[in-house]
Amino acid sequence: MARNVANVLTSEASMRHSAIALLALMVASTAAQAADLNWNSNATSPIYGSSSATQWTGFYAGLSGGYAWGTTTNSPALAGGQASNNSAGWSLGGQAGYNIDMGGFVVGGEADLHWASIGYNEPIAGGTFEAKTDFFGTVRGRAGVTVGQVMPYATGGLAFGRGVAQESTGVITSQSANHFGWTAGLGLEAQATANISIKAEYLYVDLGEQSYAGLPTGNRDISQRFSLVRAGVNYKF
Repeated sequence: MARNVANVLTSEASMRHSAIALLALMVASTAAQAADLNWNSNATSPIYGSSSATQWTGFYAGLSGGYAWGTTTNSPALAGGQASNNSAGWSLGGQAGYNIDMGGFVVGGEADLHWASIGYNEPIAGGTFEAKTDFFGTVRGRAGVTVGQVMPYATGGLAFGRGVAQESTGVITSQSANHFGWTAGLGLEAQATANISIKAEYLYVDLGEQSYAGLPTGNRDISQRFSLVRAGVNYKF
């Protein structure tokens, strides 16, 4: 069992590092292309200038969706199962925020809410057990550097969500709990027009552990942790 847990944790860490490396490569590639195209008009540096080539200040709102993968811990382990389990699923929702363009450096805040189905299931006697996150949200700070019309950024803050544990054995028994935790990640946003921007984002979300009582297999402590890659579009007002 210890070996299985270690394999799950190693696999999750490897996928998380790969996603961060891929996004970092995108950011580096964008900066190089921006330099080649002379998007920024500053004479002393083709990549970074003291003023933005575009203006990011203002309120915005948009839609986004993506794919998540991670680990759901279910303790104590079910008969024949293990405590740490690979999870995966989708998310779809919206975000809103405000940016302040300080001339080449942008800071702001963003909140989002996503419907989701991120979890796992396993067989139990006479049926199946499922644990998942069915919605989650974050409240985050953002800080980025403008590269012409493109802004690579870092983000982090609080996360919350609702978890569901369900047993189906001819009769469905379901319990839910509110989870709270943290999130951090990287993103890349590009202005398509003065008001419309598109973005790609990686987040690591840790929703912590909560207790679920009243299930036929007994009380359980369940945690949800996942990596999320999503794309979206924003409209600046």
